[in-house]
Amino acid sequence: MEKLTPKELDALISLLDDTDMEVKNHVKDRIISLGNEAIPFLEKKWEESFNPEIQKEIEEMVHFLQFDLLKERLKDWIKSPDKDLLTGLWILNTFQYPDLEYEKLNADMHQIYFEVWTAFRNDLQPNEQVRIINSVLFNQIRFSANTKNFHSPGNSMMSNVLETKKGNPISLASIYLLVGQKLGLPIYGVNLPNLFVLTYKSKDSTFYINAFNKGLVFSRQDIVNYLDHLKIDPREEYFEPCSNKDIIARYLRNLVMAFEKLGEVEKVNEVKEMLSIVTPEV
Repeated sequence: MEKLTPKELDALISLLDDTDMEVKNHVKDRIISLGNEAIPFLEKKWEESFNPEIQKEIEEMVHFLQFDLLKERLKDWIKSPDKDLLTGLWILNTFQYPDLEYEKLNADMHQIYFEVWTAFRNDLQPNEQVRIINSVLFNQIRFSANTKNFHSPGNSMMSNVLETKKGNPISLASIYLLVGQKLGLPIYGVNLPNLFVLTYKSKDSTFYINAFNKGLVFSRQDIVNYLDHLKIDPREEYFEPCSNKDIIARYLRNLVMAFEKLGEVEKVNEVKEMLSIVTPEV
């Protein structure tokens, strides 16, 4: 990667208000070719500039570089053997909050895990264990369904959900899933049409959990009835655990819908680009 001194970068940025479009485009390409390391300098220049045109050019370049970094991280995540869910959620989160550190998200999740762990007992039956998790997450910490702003993009941003304690089915289920798996429980995500739920699936016990409804426990037959109500044929995948890749893909589809409802075409296209990295076959 090319290295420039602050003085050289300064000189480059001062050319952004050049009236010659060819010069301007060459300058932008040159700055973007510097990669991520140019971001702090560009942000500093934005603060120092009093020219709205230059500020706009800088904003566009910073966003381009940040989005480029996000896509690289997403590609690395897809190649990783375990596809760690929290890492995937953090990468998505940086789409709206580029400065969010993974460590912050991890620390916030660990605090929630710790609160559940202190109330938890391994020697209990699965339904009792789930009752304890439900009590801590939904009564003590007070996570709840965001029914008022169901389609808000914020529901897909884990930092936002942890802060407001409100989320959609998949974000609340993700918190539940991360806590459950850290406790060593066989809890997994299940991709139902129009609803994301969880399953507790062991040799001796299988049942389902709806994190969007305060951890309501239900059976396989309830899923059959639900699909029947929607006039959808039951497929095996509606009863079985899905992968972390499936979970991230579902988040991205939710985000496409959220930004479409807001009329944010540019963001819709960017999220679709992210989706094509996660599910290139679709």
